[in-house]
Amino acid sequence: MLAYERKLKIKGFDLVIGVDEAGRGPLAGPVVAAAVLLNSFSFYNRIDDSKKLTPLRRKNAFSEIRNKSIYAVTQVSHKQIDRINILQATILAMQKSVAKLAKQLKPAELKRVFVLIDGNLRLKLNFPYQSIIRGDGKSLSIAAASIVAKVHRDKIMDAYDKIYPQYGFIRHKGYPTEEHRNALKEMGALGIHRKSFLRCLENT
Repeated sequence: MLAYERKLKIKGFDLVIGVDEAGRGPLAGPVVAAAVLLNSFSFYNRIDDSKKLTPLRRKNAFSEIRNKSIYAVTQVSHKQIDRINILQATILAMQKSVAKLAKQLKPAELKRVFVLIDGNLRLKLNFPYQSIIRGDGKSLSIAAASIVAKVHRDKIMDAYDKIYPQYGFIRHKGYPTEEHRNALKEMGALGIHRKSFLRCLENT
């Protein structure tokens, strides 16, 4: 999980920012992106692709990541997803997260930054970067970002569950589960639903 970070350090990039997102597939809520610059590569908790961890393991890992990194989280709303599509919304969220994290660094440090991005995406950044398919299982920095993004987005959806408990957001986090689809059929869409996603759902 440190092969990329070690190669970059040899090249002079000892400040590696990992970037990942959570929430590309749900029918409701925002897409969230996190950028994480680890200050330590030694962890007590398992740092891996967030999808491979239980909610409790993610929560514990997030607490440790928070204490051993500089990080930034941003989100793009369901309304903007409908306006510009989910791919562009994901790219925008990632770019904003990197920019937000960079503001926490000193000017002299910026020349030592390299960004590792999960997936096969092209971003507009002020730093050199590499996109890595399934990067959350190959890079510790990206894995940490995947955990931060997932925990943050889950908190958002848990808050929505308190407002709309009948939709079950605390369980499915907005993803198109059978429970969620049935709630939509019975009660219709909410203001937090992605209209463009629902139109696609109607055609399946």
